[in-house]
Amino acid sequence: MSSKRAMKQAQKQAYAKHRSNITNSRLATKKKNLFKNKKKS
Repeated sequence: MSSKRAMKQAQKQAYAKHRSNITNSRLATKKKNLFKNKKKS
């Protein structure tokens, strides 16, 4: 039973990490684009 719970917990953590990586990379690219646009104008 406890191993099942541990597996679920690990999956949840991995998924959360994956989600935060996606959002972080999106924000990073947006910030980079903002800096590029400011330099042009």
